[in-house]
Amino acid sequence: MGARGPWYSEGVRFECQPDCGKCCDQPGGVVFLARHDAERLAKHHEMEVQDWLDRDCTRSQNGRYVLRSREQDGICIYLNDDKSCSVYKAKPDQCSAFPWWNENMVSNRSWHKTVQLCPGLRQPEADAISLPVIQGHLEKDRVAEKGFRTW
Repeated sequence: MGARGPWYSEGVRFECQPDCGKCCDQPGGVVFLARHDAERLAKHHEMEVQDWLDRDCTRSQNGRYVLRSREQDGICIYLNDDKSCSVYKAKPDQCSAFPWWNENMVSNRSWHKTVQLCPGLRQPEADAISLPVIQGHLEKDRVAEKGFRTW
């Protein structure tokens, strides 16, 4: 971050595209959960948090809870056939934060890969997402990635 701030200081054009789902449709994708994500999703499913964690989550290599993927293809368990999210109103913060993940914005190479994946970043007529909004998403991503290991 130079004197002018990060490369995205002036904002970045982005508009989520209908029926896209490319951010969720990645085999092996990992969604880390903040504690409040687990509470919100368990409530959405009318379950106790630990029961929901046991059913819909697994563990990362270092023990953090992550959303489970489908056995057959490694895609998110909540992605419907029409590319919509079955838990959209309760979805994890890290899902809401995409494409504004720290790992995506850390280098030109990472960002270029994200732009190739996400058609919403290739919309010249889209409104620019402002620096404070991007920073808010980056913070949500940071908290989620920190995650938790015990309920």
